[in-house]
Parts: sequence; structure tokens; C-alpha cells
Amino acid sequence: MLQYIIRRVLGMIPIIFLISVVVFTLAKLMPGDALSGKIDPLNSDPQYIEEMREKMGLNDPLPTQYIRWIGGVLQGDFGDSFVHKMPVMELVGERLPNTIILGISSLLITYMLAFLMGRYSGRHAYSVGDYLISGVNYLALAIPSFVAALIAIYVFAIKLGWVPASGSIGSGVEVGSFDYYVSKIKHTILPALVLGSMATASYTQFLRNDMIESSRKDYVRTARAKGTKESVIYNKHILRNSVIPIITLLGFDIAALFGGATITETIFSYPGIGYLFVESVGSRDYSVMMAIALMLTILTLIGNLIADILYGLVDPRIRLN
Repeated sequence: MLQYIIRRVLGMIPIIFLISVVVFTLAKLMPGDALSGKIDPLNSDPQYIEEMREKMGLNDPLPTQYIRWIGGVLQGDFGDSFVHKMPVMELVGERLPNTIILGISSLLITYMLAFLMGRYSGRHAYSVGDYLISGVNYLALAIPSFVAALIAIYVFAIKLGWVPASGSIGSGVEVGSFDYYVSKIKHTILPALVLGSMATASYTQFLRNDMIESSRKDYVRTARAKGTKESVIYNKHILRNSVIPIITLLGFDIAALFGGATITETIFSYPGIGYLFVESVGSRDYSVMMAIALMLTILTLIGNLIADILYGLVDPRIRLN
């Protein structure tokens, strides 16, 4: 297992290098540059603009600019945000806890609902309850996430007034107090519910179909022939084997914690990494945009590695040497 992990980590290095080149190139191909996001080119002195471009190194050859940028990245320096007037890592550090809280909450909702509904549908296949759950899941798959978010805001925030519609903390709340954490939870409930419930449908159907397929295998017939109780057969034999692929998907969901919540965070004005990325693209804050894009890539690779490790841990038939 250790050798496998070392090989995978070493194999990630050239991939990260290639991705960094792609991210840097795409940022340079976009209209404007870091300077145009900082000043108004139409109302500024051309000589001043040229001096600033020379000072910031924007006139240097692209390979030189890339080496300077990647050198700073290796030292943990992604530059400064021209919009927020602060270091990029400090800005990301402020938004990252919000995304982590939102991601973990949505994951708990996803896996709890998927496990409960998938287990019921798999054990009571082709029943009225199974058809009802399948109908709800197909409806959730058909509805775009932004539509579900708007409906949730209208119903739960505007009409019922149960939870706030935007932001991550209420105004006038003292940081670190009990009211602060209560407000944090209230602001996270609605976007987490939307993000988690929309991802539940595919996991539920996946678990249901796998349980139905496992119930027809020889080891299940043998257990029934020996007189084993149906509850034991489903809970100990069928469910244990069917839940293995669901557990391995957790590794891929780690990257989705940060990248998949972009639309949800934007609609709810939830100040997380996804919302910050959309802001940086719109305001041409290239330092922030490049840092988040590279971070999401690395998290995706780490998620794939964790998924492979989990698969080897939960399934004894798999040996990662």
C-alpha cells in the first residue's frame, strides 16, 4: 500500500506541472490582464500604463512570466488580489472555511439520504415506495441546481422565513460567540440542503440497483438455503457489498466539495471558494482565478488517490501493491 501511494504521488507531479502550464496559458489568453483589472485603461495615461506593465513584468516573455509565477507558487505565494487588496492565500484562507462547512454538510445530507432511500428501494424493489423514491430521484436529476436553489429560497426563506436566503453570517453577530455559530448554521442549512439533495438521486439509484443485482447472486441463494433471516442477508451480506462502491466515491466528492458548489454559492451569495472564483473571473482578478483553478486540480488528483486507497481498504479482495 505504501509503495502504491508513493508511486501515485510521484505520478501526480508531472500532471500538476502540465495543469499549471494550462492554467497559466488560459489566463494569458483571456482578454485583458492583471493591470487592466487594477486600473481603467481608457482613463489612464498611456505612459503610466506602460511603466506599470514594465514594473509588474507583464512585458516579459511568457516563459519568464510562468517561471516567476510557478516559483512563487512553490513557495506558497500566489501573488496579491488586485480587487481585494490583499495576498491571495490570505483571501482564500478567509473563504475556505465556509466552503468546507458547506461541503461537509452537503455530503452528510447526500450520504444519509442516499443510504436510507437506496437501502429501502433495494430491499423493497418494484414496490410502491420504490417507484415513489425513483420518481423523486428522476425529478431531482431533471431539475437544474440553480432552479432548485431559487425554489428553495422562495419557499423556505421568503415565504416561510425559516432560514436566511444569502450570506454566511448575520449582521451584528460577534465572532466566536454562541450566536455566531447558530447564525453560521442557519445560513448553511439551505445551500447545503440544495447541494446535498440534488446529488442524492444518482447515489440512491446506484445503491438500489447494486443491491438488486447482489440479491440474485449465488452467495445470497446459499444464505437463504441455510435458513438465514432476510434482515441478516440484506444487512450483513447484500448491503455490506453494495455500499463499497458508494464509499469509494467519497474520494471523488472531496474535490467536488470545493469545485461543485460554485453555482450554489453564487445564487445564495455564500462567500466560499466557488463564489470567489466567479467574482475573480468577472473582475479579471487573475491571481485569485489561477490560484483557485490550480487548487481545484490538485484536490481532484488527491480525491482520486483517496478513492483508490478507500477501495483497497473496504474491499479485502483488492490489494494495492
